[in-house]
Amino acid sequence: MSRPIVSPTTREVFFDRDEIIVSKTDLKGIITYANDIFLGIAGYTEAEVLGQPHNLIRHPDMPRAVFALLWQEVQAGREIFAYVKNMAKSGDFYWVLAHVTPSCDDAGRIIGYHSNRRTPERKAVEAASPLYAAVRAIEQAQASPKDGLAAGLAALQGHLDKVGMSYGEFVFSL
Repeated sequence: MSRPIVSPTTREVFFDRDEIIVSKTDLKGIITYANDIFLGIAGYTEAEVLGQPHNLIRHPDMPRAVFALLWQEVQAGREIFAYVKNMAKSGDFYWVLAHVTPSCDDAGRIIGYHSNRRTPERKAVEAASPLYAAVRAIEQAQASPKDGLAAGLAALQGHLDKVGMSYGEFVFSL
């Protein structure tokens, strides 16, 4: 199945505070499970998402540095919490507080990843948005995607150093 080309809109959509978006992926980030809440908010059918890269819902406003940090943590066997702006099939966007964890087999080997996403507090979204926009602008100003990612990671780490927090501490401080 080819991936649809989706253009972002300026319309934000919401899901209920008592709903949890759940998805699972394999080691390469290919979706192996998506719950009905995920499918409803993202506007896809199960057939459209299973077997697709999870970045199917990646909003172009999100800095690549945040995802690089997320991957670094889960591939090392650690959980991570992150504020993420996602994009639905319609192009509309929605914010989540994501909790991503590695899934392990009986021998403790990582076999995939599990993500639960909840409705974030508005004040957290309002605090994360300008930082993400600044990091994304730095990424886009570079000559290559590789240079952009390196510059974005440096900018994100520079902000965290300035406020004296890890990314996890930053997320929970919002």
